Amino acid sequence: LADVRWLGFDWGEGLFYASDYFEQLYDYAVHLIRTGKAYVDSLSAGEIREHRGTLTEPGRESPYRTRSVDENVDLFARMRAGEFPDGAHVLRAKIDMRSGNVNLRDPVLYRIRRATHYRTGDRWCLYPMYDYAHPVSDALEGITHSLCTLEFEDHRPVYDWVLDNLPVPCHPQQIEFARLNLTYMVMSKRKLLPTLSGLRRRGYTPAAIREFCDRIGVAKRENVIDVAALEHAVREDLNRHASRVMGVLRPLRVVIENYPEGQVE
Repeated sequence: LADVRWLGFDWGEGLFYASDYFEQLYDYAVHLIRTGKAYVDSLSAGEIREHRGTLTEPGRESPYRTRSVDENVDLFARMRAGEFPDGAHVLRAKIDMRSGNVNLRDPVLYRIRRATHYRTGDRWCLYPMYDYAHPVSDALEGITHSLCTLEFEDHRPVYDWVLDNLPVPCHPQQIEFARLNLTYMVMSKRKLLPTLSGLRRRGYTPAAIREFCDRIGVAKRENVIDVAALEHAVREDLNRHASRVMGVLRPLRVVIENYPEGQVE
């Protein structure tokens, strides 16, 4: 939050957390179960992966896919109550195990995870997966356009499926754009990356970073920007605003012997 403010931006009243909607997310999941769009699966993580198939082979339906609505509702409630160990069950969307898009092969919506949440503490042991929490949170917040990076393009059908099958207040549109990739840098939240804090410590200014982003624009295809463009932007900004001082570190005493006596300049 401090880094975003340092960069010159603020969200005013628009700071939201998915954990604010845990109860609503749960209720919507129950709605999916009652309408036959979701089911509790008891396969292990490895078995789910095996049933999912490959890019060239269709997936296989779980033997638990035909559970009744009442059984699914009961199991899901007991999952929330903490009756089962981690990994015993998951809630999956009932979409299409033969879809060419692997993400549509009954994606997991909820899993049991006993972990203390930094905002809700230990009130929950059942947590929503990103592909489910993302679209519902957007809809609850009245988002019109949800901007993602290109790796989420294959997830957009899941995003739309979730919203199409729930009585949410609105249906945001997900649009994907290329990430800002720089040469010589690994840009990923899962790996070491140049952070705003790191750039600030190295002397980069907020104005230079904003100018750099304005110059390169936003692309719809993957690309890599030469880091020299970022360095050029910071040099330009520092040339305009950085104070300069010239000093003599090793002065030499000079005596002028032919200067007219009494003359002052």
